[in-house]
Amino acid sequence: MLNITSISLITGYILFFLLSGITMLYVYKNRKRYGTELIAFLISVIILNFGFIYSSLFMCSVVFFFSLEINLLLWKLSIISGFVSVTLTLVIYYFFREYKKIPLGPFILLSVLYGLLIGILVIPNSVVIEYALPIPNSFTIIAPSNIHYLFNIVTGLIIIILYSFISIYFIYNSMMIYLRTRKKERIFPLLINSFIFLIPILMFISYIIFQLTIFRELDIILLWITIFGLYIMLIKEPEMFFILPNEIYSINIYHKSGVMLYTYNFGRKFETDAAIWGNILIGLNHILSEFIDKTDKIDLIQTKSTEIVVKYEDDYGYAVVVITNRKNSIIEDLIKKFSINFKNTYIRELTEIQDLNRIINISEFKDTKEIIEQNFELYL
Repeated sequence: MLNITSISLITGYILFFLLSGITMLYVYKNRKRYGTELIAFLISVIILNFGFIYSSLFMCSVVFFFSLEINLLLWKLSIISGFVSVTLTLVIYYFFREYKKIPLGPFILLSVLYGLLIGILVIPNSVVIEYALPIPNSFTIIAPSNIHYLFNIVTGLIIIILYSFISIYFIYNSMMIYLRTRKKERIFPLLINSFIFLIPILMFISYIIFQLTIFRELDIILLWITIFGLYIMLIKEPEMFFILPNEIYSINIYHKSGVMLYTYNFGRKFETDAAIWGNILIGLNHILSEFIDKTDKIDLIQTKSTEIVVKYEDDYGYAVVVITNRKNSIIEDLIKKFSINFKNTYIRELTEIQDLNRIINISEFKDTKEIIEQNFELYL
């Protein structure tokens, strides 16, 4: 039986389903703009889970009635799917702080709690379904207020502990990202969205405690609104997702003779083995002079905590060396654009110093700073 709540939820579900599809397609087509394939993949999985799987399971257990057994199973699956989505979101947030590094302690605790939750959901009577009216004989659309899911004390307590732990860790990571980011105005919308994300979690906890269906419906509606805000950021500010996990420490331009034409330090501290780094700096000009005219070139040098990306310009006898915490497609594209601008600006000077017997005046390249700041503005 249709009522205004059922119609509202179905309408919201259809709109959110379509928006999720559009956003997922956009992320796939523009995956290089998100820094790494891994981050783009995780974002797509979150959209798939929140936008399609979790929302569909929730709707099928609350608005559509199949049978008591099927609806109860769908409700339990929606709980698991919701936690998976939230955890993946937490992983991405942590990647913004430490790329590809997951803290063992918090995630071991999270895994233990997940195991307890899944184990208890399998037990009969961990969640009980109640239907306020005579049970329909066939599939039908129902008023959400007529169907209730009652949690026993242990199940409810585990879910509340899980959501509380996730909320605290979620806000902690958001604050750490905000404090460590130089351009705070870019990350501020993500910080606000993180706090808003806690509201649907609070609604679900309230539903467990008070067993009022209004909290359950508010949970999904507010979640859709929050995720919609994330979709807007994904489309409008994809740069945010590679600025956060990426850092550039310095840019150096070497002539094929080994002379450094220009160096720019971004002012960020980075840790690496001092002996290794010293050897790299001493030998880098020799390496470039040896390889710049050859087919097989070294284009990436790795240390413990940094990666040195090298782009060669054989026609003009120089190489751009970028020291970063990790190489990705965004860094490569920015280096390529910078090199083109540098070459176009100093084409006369670069042509003249093709003759290795000519004295190189590095002061002729003093305006390179403006080209670097123009091309790498997002990392300043």
